[in-house]
Amino acid sequence: MKKILLQFCFSLFAVAAFGQAGHVMQGVGAVNMSMGGAATGQPLDISGALQWNPAAISAFDNTIIKLDIGLFFSSPELSSTFGPLGGTTLDDRGISPMPALGMVWGKEDSKHTFGASVFGISGFGVTFPEDTNYPQDLQGNPNSNYDPTAPSNVINFPQFAGGFGHIESDYMLLQIGFTYAYEISDKFSIGIEPTFNYGTLELKPNSTSNPSQTLGYPTTDKASTTGFGGQIGLFYNSGNGFKAGASYKTEQFMSELEFQNTYLDGTAAPANMFTMNYPAIISVGVGYSMDNFDFAVDYRNVDYKNADGFGESGWVIADSGPGAGFPTGAVAGFGWENMTIVSAGIQYKGIEKLPIRVGYTYSSNPITEELAFFSVSAPGVVNSAFQLGLSFVASEKLSIDAMFHHGMSDTTTGSMLNPTPTQFGGPWDANTNPLGVVPNTSVSYKMATDLIMVGASYTFNK
Repeated sequence: MKKILLQFCFSLFAVAAFGQAGHVMQGVGAVNMSMGGAATGQPLDISGALQWNPAAISAFDNTIIKLDIGLFFSSPELSSTFGPLGGTTLDDRGISPMPALGMVWGKEDSKHTFGASVFGISGFGVTFPEDTNYPQDLQGNPNSNYDPTAPSNVINFPQFAGGFGHIESDYMLLQIGFTYAYEISDKFSIGIEPTFNYGTLELKPNSTSNPSQTLGYPTTDKASTTGFGGQIGLFYNSGNGFKAGASYKTEQFMSELEFQNTYLDGTAAPANMFTMNYPAIISVGVGYSMDNFDFAVDYRNVDYKNADGFGESGWVIADSGPGAGFPTGAVAGFGWENMTIVSAGIQYKGIEKLPIRVGYTYSSNPITEELAFFSVSAPGVVNSAFQLGLSFVASEKLSIDAMFHHGMSDTTTGSMLNPTPTQFGGPWDANTNPLGVVPNTSVSYKMATDLIMVGASYTFNK
């Protein structure tokens, strides 16, 4: 029963937490998203405070519950070339829901504030169909249906023709947090939040497993993982409009994903294990409030380089047996660099009962050109995102929120890689070509995202 309840909670609140910044959500809820995700030093709503700075919940002196739900649209494109061959495949994943739930318990005459949250904080997912317009298979047998005048996306060729075939991924991470903030003085607060996580990952094909020389990479079922971590924060409110905050969210230490694999012909493949942690995040932010305006700016550093599954790169090298010292074909990790995120937002309160917000988010690209090939199943990196939101203050207790987001990515381009590039005219050498770069190839991807979100905040004892 416990497992069933956990899976239901996960499916409800983390159906689609597809990352705007790497695989890290840029914000939580309609208010925080419309401020570009900035909340570390300017807590306008409880969801932003619960997500980015546990000390900031001390700004709320009532019992408040907030529920948000959005519809997320993404349009990744995957392109590749091999000599004269080239083409682009469009993602056909469709629309995904994106909910968030948070609650804070506070009292005006108390130094203690408590909170709880259920947020989908991370995710990525793509569905790129197989491209059957290949000229010949790896044995040199020609394809009678090949049309040389039509595009050919080499990376989506069937595995027997040298590609990955149908590429599909689905990763989601649900985080449950219990937050406590203490007011040291009327200006300073500290906060702490233990976090508990539940995630799933599905890969087709499963590039973290060793491929068969004859059957290629297997597909895998949806593997699950649990983990834990925490967050600490500081919050300063001058009382004269200026506010500031800082927080540190630890790496979320996840259990190993155990993949049960199946080859494309239906036969069982050996199981394999893979670990993918959520990276540590440092956030600092400032805010300023005046009669009709609230301003907020946050800076974050996402430590991908030291997170299991993201810091490692290249192919797994066999340490024993006939292939010792050579790559097995299993991917060791994404090889992402650390990411910088800058979030900024403005709220205008000059219209009675109708505050309006505008936000912007910038994210650096953690995917290097050299290792771009390893991230074709997780290309969800939006470099620039624009948000517009508003609220309708229906009463002292009830507020209705809405926002629209549009994000764009730069094109990430690199070479196609193969653990045995000799099949394609390229050498493999531990010193000169450790990644197995295939000559005269390229792989690139880009994406755009749109999100429509609505939410409601209710104050019980105001």
